[in-house]
Amino acid sequence: MKNAPIGVFDSGIGGLTVVKEIRRFLPNEDIIYLGDTARLPYGTKSFDSIIQFSRQNAKFLLGRGVKCIVIACYSSTSVALEILKKEYDLPIIGVIKPGVKKALELTKNKKIGVIGTSLTIYSGAYEKTFRELGAQVEVIGRPCPLFVPLVEEGFIDHPATEIIAREYLEPLKKDEIDTLLLGCTHFPLLLNVIKKILGEINYVDASQELSLELSRTLLKNDLLKPKGEGNVTVYLTDFSINFKETAERFLGEPLNNYFRAALT
Repeated sequence: MKNAPIGVFDSGIGGLTVVKEIRRFLPNEDIIYLGDTARLPYGTKSFDSIIQFSRQNAKFLLGRGVKCIVIACYSSTSVALEILKKEYDLPIIGVIKPGVKKALELTKNKKIGVIGTSLTIYSGAYEKTFRELGAQVEVIGRPCPLFVPLVEEGFIDHPATEIIAREYLEPLKKDEIDTLLLGCTHFPLLLNVIKKILGEINYVDASQELSLELSRTLLKNDLLKPKGEGNVTVYLTDFSINFKETAERFLGEPLNNYFRAALT
């Protein structure tokens, strides 16, 4: 099992930002990435739909012999993580808890902002995780539903993106947060725009913290691949016209192995 690949899934290609960090921390590991681009975004779907989609994603990755699963989708982590952990006998890691732990390390005034899809914010998953960790903090959530399609369409530095971002983020300035959790894999791509609005506060991208937790999990379960150069294979349920260009920007390297996935 040590030489088996790591499975990663997200609702789109934004999770390749997570894969990029995993590659940096675990360069030996092979990674199979599944992006459910045909049903993007998950953040507007019902809980039942997201649970169903997440089960199908996990089934697809398990069919390719993965040794663990990383849920790079915040909406899936919010709704389906605990369900999948009960149903499958392998390590499954979500993106929320690693970021929450980092935010607690960084905050001084105990006022933490969270931005994400509407489902992620309204699910209460972040508040629940802070409570589970015994944290006495004020959590202020702001849904930013248009950020995902803007990033997927390549509107990273577009004037329209800044206008929309100001509409979403200005209230957080009044809340005097000192730490902001980027609660979606797409949002790190908009960090320059976000910083322009919120200024010099702490920003938490859970990708790095998740990669560290993944490293510890593989070590604990004796699943670290001992040597060799890892590679990335990408499966998508639908291909947009400019997907390869966008995917390579997220991944930070050329994308050579990509295929269409059919989920059942």
